[in-house]
Amino acid sequence: MNLTIDIGNTLIKMAVFDGGEIVEKLLAEECDTKLLDGLLARWPAIDRAIIASTGGRTAPLARMLRVRAVKCLEFTPATPVPIRNGYDTPETLGADRLAAAVGAALVAEGRDALVVDFGTAITVDYVSGDGTYRGGAISPGMGMRFQALHRYTARLPLCRETAEERLYGTTTTSCIEQGVMNGIAFEIEGYIARFRRENADICIIFTGGAAKNFAKRIKNAIFADCELVFLGLNRILEFNAEC
Repeated sequence: MNLTIDIGNTLIKMAVFDGGEIVEKLLAEECDTKLLDGLLARWPAIDRAIIASTGGRTAPLARMLRVRAVKCLEFTPATPVPIRNGYDTPETLGADRLAAAVGAALVAEGRDALVVDFGTAITVDYVSGDGTYRGGAISPGMGMRFQALHRYTARLPLCRETAEERLYGTTTTSCIEQGVMNGIAFEIEGYIARFRRENADICIIFTGGAAKNFAKRIKNAIFADCELVFLGLNRILEFNAEC
């Protein structure tokens, strides 16, 4: 069994794989010995793990796993991956973005893929059908946009996501809600439209914690998968075991 760990900007996300299927997922602000021992007690067959971190903080958790007889791969820019990396500065590419690209190559099965990850930041990444990560774009995430409007103005309140779909608001709160939600939706719709000019068959994949807020709002044939990074990390772990 495999354990995949994605240390993000705000949370540590874990998934246990058995035969290529996710059998448990965990979210935590930190991974202490109690949490890890509980996880390994529930799944004693875990013998391999992979850790990815946006900030490179993998060593302490890797040591905890190795002490518990779990082989651990720390995912770095030097780690072999089963796709080609066409990024000009591969050493600066976030581990979560590359893992998502590997997951997208699995899901798209030879088609071009556009991955939109709705996390702390919103990333849009392009993986061509020949299995090459080509690059992407980064912009502020939903929470960051709400926080910015509140922090950098004198009177605007701190708002949050809404499921209500309107083109405009009628109160200050609803104006902020629709401004942020529609702003993100229109931004992503613009990317999709431009990419589909080049390839109408491109596979659009939404992932990340806020993906559920936009899968219905953006009217396109979209495959929404909140486990894409996990799928990519598990594939990278299997790939390195095969090497």
